[in-house]
Amino acid sequence: MSEDQNNFNNGSGNDDKRPGRGPATVMMIVIAVIMTVAAIAILNGAVRGATYQETPYNIFYQHLQNDEVDVVSYKDSRIDYTLKEDQPDAQNMLGKKTYYTGNVPDYDLVPLLKEKGVTINGYIPDNSGSILSFLLVWVMPIAIVFILMIMMTRRLGRGGGIMGIGKSNAKIYEQKDTGVTFKDVAGQDEAKESLVEVVDFLHHPEKYTGIGAKLPKGALLVGPPGTGKTLLAKAVAGEAHVPFFSLAGSDFVEMFVGVGASRVRDLFSEAEKKAPAIIFIDEIDAIGKSRDTRFGGNDEREQTLNQLLAEMDGFDSSKGVFILAATNRPEVLDKALLRPGRLDRRVIVDKPDLKGRLETLKVHARNVRLDDTVDLEEIALATSGAVGSDLANMINEAAIAAVKARRKAVSQADLWEAVEVVVAGKEKKDRILSEEEKKTVAYHEVGHALVTAVVKDSEPVQKITIVPRTMGTLGYVMQVPEEEKYLMSKDEMISRLTTLLAGRAAEEVVFDRITTGAANDIEQATKLARAMITQYGMSDEFGLMGLETVEDQYLEGRTVMNCSDETSALVDEEIKKLLKRCHENAKQILMDNREALDAIAAYLIDKETITGKEFMEIFNRVKNGESIDVEGEKSADSAKSVKDSDEKPARPMPEVK
Repeated sequence: MSEDQNNFNNGSGNDDKRPGRGPATVMMIVIAVIMTVAAIAILNGAVRGATYQETPYNIFYQHLQNDEVDVVSYKDSRIDYTLKEDQPDAQNMLGKKTYYTGNVPDYDLVPLLKEKGVTINGYIPDNSGSILSFLLVWVMPIAIVFILMIMMTRRLGRGGGIMGIGKSNAKIYEQKDTGVTFKDVAGQDEAKESLVEVVDFLHHPEKYTGIGAKLPKGALLVGPPGTGKTLLAKAVAGEAHVPFFSLAGSDFVEMFVGVGASRVRDLFSEAEKKAPAIIFIDEIDAIGKSRDTRFGGNDEREQTLNQLLAEMDGFDSSKGVFILAATNRPEVLDKALLRPGRLDRRVIVDKPDLKGRLETLKVHARNVRLDDTVDLEEIALATSGAVGSDLANMINEAAIAAVKARRKAVSQADLWEAVEVVVAGKEKKDRILSEEEKKTVAYHEVGHALVTAVVKDSEPVQKITIVPRTMGTLGYVMQVPEEEKYLMSKDEMISRLTTLLAGRAAEEVVFDRITTGAANDIEQATKLARAMITQYGMSDEFGLMGLETVEDQYLEGRTVMNCSDETSALVDEEIKKLLKRCHENAKQILMDNREALDAIAAYLIDKETITGKEFMEIFNRVKNGESIDVEGEKSADSAKSVKDSDEKPARPMPEVK
């Protein structure tokens, strides 16, 4: 968002342009005072060092016996004296030099001074030094600390002084200033539909109040990161043309207890003054977590939550103040926050489907110059599971690639490369694998592809590569579904497990050894097998028992076992049997198709990257008994390979790390 679209005000919603000394001016004054005091102290020390000199008592006594002492002055604990030979002149601007020594009890000293005719001055207390010491030691530090505390509280209160620390620091977008409408939000038709009536109420409240209806007090936007929750909230404000108060949940919480509650009160007070208005609290889980006191609580956060609940109960929804909140952790929110009358509605902003991805790509590509080869529908089909931010990043990466290639428009090849960059990273052209490693990776990837081509219910292969990528992959097989699917059958999941374990199986069949390259495959296969047994009821041993639940579904998808330790051990055994069965099946498929495995691997080692079409041609020719000469195929296939490279498909599934 550009700066001219973003009217950023203080907590009151008005610009504070009163004259006065700001924090920077106060800091400059403090620094000037400190430097002045330091300069005085240094100058005082320099003067004393130039005009005063300490001497031992025996030297002083020797000067006295030699009749060299001019004046003696008794101080509190010392004796100051001057010498007759040290007379001030024009070059000695600081005057006569004074020597001092300790006041040693010597009863013969005074008679000797009188005998030598020395002028004797008695002791007169001098408090000027003590006053300066008092100012430096006591007054100045206290004054500095006091000034620094005032500056700190002003900064915490965003310019409101000590009493302004509880002021709301929400960003306020005035009418039409969000710059976002529903046209800018694609792929979330259901979520937009849920919020259209909110906009209509803010436009025409009389239609609803006339029949006795009330505006819902709030709505909670729930979904994974990057799906457009914040964008959707701004679109609601942009469509409604009302002031939009935007802030994050963490903005309420400060180091001082009670600040968050004060900011909540101030926020709602300002919103009611500007009603109709929308309050948007992003990441509300920062202050809305469940109030669980079993393990101790957080007084500041709980006070802030209590004040928020009270304010949501207290304000009149007919005034047109609507609350929007967003989170990707709804399971941790306090139940009192989610009940009807507070956040009445839960609007799911989930990952877009095929149609939603296509619309999102069109929105992000409308300001990007595309050539005639671009097919966004093909990209949308290949990017299943991508969210809006992923798709926006892919369009941007494709535009950057076109600029690097000095083209004036983005091509379909740029988009395919962008998909790979976002998912697997950039190609590592400087990483050179040894011949043995290159051969191992090639057989590993061809093992995946070959089993995929043989088993039923698997996604077709679109590309095989052994070029390393920056996200840790040494190679991968790219697959794309022929259509969007929302359910997977047990047979499809078994095929997926067999395909995942085929890379390790190929290493065993060809080299009779295993490597670390299958780490990611094993991790994915184990996770899928566990879900089949504990969540999907696809195990003969446990039947329809739900042994595991998913927590934090929009972030990490963390799972929790709901069974005893004995049952958990049996689950592990069942997972082990399932994985072993799929692994043995993959090995058998590869041994039955060993000739095709060798031919395709040799071709891949030579080309490093082959398309799915090339892969299937070699596979079918071997099955039909035709001989394959890799060296002879080079010139014949080079033109075809370049042509087929424009058919780069689907979202890559990195198989080797």
